[in-house]
Amino acid sequence: MNLNKAMIIGNLTREPETRTTPSGQSVTTFAVATNLIWTDASGNKQKKAEYHNIVAWRKLGEICAQYLHKGDKVYIEGRLQTRDWEGQDGVKRYRTEIIAENMIMLGTKGAATAPSSSPASVDEFSQPEAAAGVEEIQIEDIPF
Repeated sequence: MNLNKAMIIGNLTREPETRTTPSGQSVTTFAVATNLIWTDASGNKQKKAEYHNIVAWRKLGEICAQYLHKGDKVYIEGRLQTRDWEGQDGVKRYRTEIIAENMIMLGTKGAATAPSSSPASVDEFSQPEAAAGVEEIQIEDIPF
């Protein structure tokens, strides 16, 4: 039996970027930072950030691009995948990414909102029509 599962909760470090493949599929990429805080042997508080590259395909990618912004807190669930390629300088390069299978928005940077007790999966998401004249989406308006 094999298992390849990644689950992280962190904050977006940049705005999501969406591209379209030559076959017409949309793919959205962004990065999420997770923090590790501990107390060392001498009693000093230590902090370390880890940065994760996220790739979301098709409808999930479109939802991420529409609703996620830099600084937002998010739960990402997916699988790890490592790509390799040869750079222009001839050196082989590697990049490990989380291929997102599920995303739950947990609130925005600085917002005092708590996640609902039973957040819905993105698979259950039905995209609302854009309201004319509304520039900012309120957490209460999101249907999940």
